[in-house]
Amino acid sequence: MFRTNKAHPWHGVSYGDDIPNETTVFIEIVPRDTVKYEVDKETGYLRIDRPQQYSNVVPANYGFIPQTYCDQRVAALAREKSGKDITVGDGDPLDILVLSEHHIPRGDIILKAKPIGGFCLIDDGEADDKIIATLKGDKVYEQYQDIGDLPKGIIQRFEHYFLTYKNLPDEDNICEIAYSYGREEAFEVIRAAIADYEVLAAKLK
Repeated sequence: MFRTNKAHPWHGVSYGDDIPNETTVFIEIVPRDTVKYEVDKETGYLRIDRPQQYSNVVPANYGFIPQTYCDQRVAALAREKSGKDITVGDGDPLDILVLSEHHIPRGDIILKAKPIGGFCLIDDGEADDKIIATLKGDKVYEQYQDIGDLPKGIIQRFEHYFLTYKNLPDEDNICEIAYSYGREEAFEVIRAAIADYEVLAAKLK
């Protein structure tokens, strides 16, 4: 049997049976995209969010983990670990960037990835964590089991992107990286985002 209608990538796709060691990811944009796409929450189709600002290019395949949500539990982790007054998540699925040596030509696909760490990004006062992962089976990146194993240049590229990707002329930067974290803490954030989603799904029933 096969589906005759497209599953909503946020609500209708499973994150997989081996979460958080391995997760399904819906990819929205790839490093060669010159505009930022994101899933329209109502329809599930990709829509253009905005052109990429200036020369800022996403440093890895960028998407989200299905059936996750950044709300109270994700915010509580960020507040506890950072000591900052963070009361809420950004209200979106949990973002994830997937490193791979392979050219993935476009977004609007699903893949399997292995989380290795992440960044606690604060976007205008809201928790907006970014999980870092490697493509399952990638023979170059599968050697990296934790974010601390990555070359320094890759980490700096991620940091630069997230600190500048919303910058506009004559406006203050609204994003800051509170801290980075390794594999085990990434697992905590993923579990918190799953729990936040379960609360959201119960409200939507």
